[in-house]
Amino acid sequence: MLSPSSSIEATATTTEGFCALSYTPIDVNKVTSSVQDDGAGATAVFIGTTRNSFEGKSVTRLEYQAYSKLAIKTMADIMHEAAALVSRSTHRTSSQAVPALIRCAVHHRLGIVPVGEPSIVIAVSSPHRKEAFVACEWILEEVKRKAQIWKREFYEGEDDNTAEWKANR
Repeated sequence: MLSPSSSIEATATTTEGFCALSYTPIDVNKVTSSVQDDGAGATAVFIGTTRNSFEGKSVTRLEYQAYSKLAIKTMADIMHEAAALVSRSTHRTSSQAVPALIRCAVHHRLGIVPVGEPSIVIAVSSPHRKEAFVACEWILEEVKRKAQIWKREFYEGEDDNTAEWKANR
């Protein structure tokens, strides 16, 4: 199966970290290690996997497509916004400037994602756990809300031709 010309692998490196869209399985350990830093007291990781059921139906697989050039820019912008958001919400008594986030990574899978495999992995490192958790969840919700990524769910016993593309929410 050929991938649509707009749904291509893409990566972006920013001051906040790294994001990627890929047709290959996501290496969770590689994503996690990409945000590690000696100044990080916390690393929060979210792994979104294809589950085997949805609303009483047996899911056989998911398929993702993206408008990759725009989606990768959106993901990079979201990481930048997360760093700014968490920095604003952090109240420090120290006079030293300490970043609320150290590094972020967002990897989203394209193409067919079988049951049990990750479709998205987000990792965030921070000096403190609260900021890492907040940023990780915020990035997830924003990627689902804003990134130009669509999915199809395939169900057991249903014709594959009836599977509809849906916004990745």
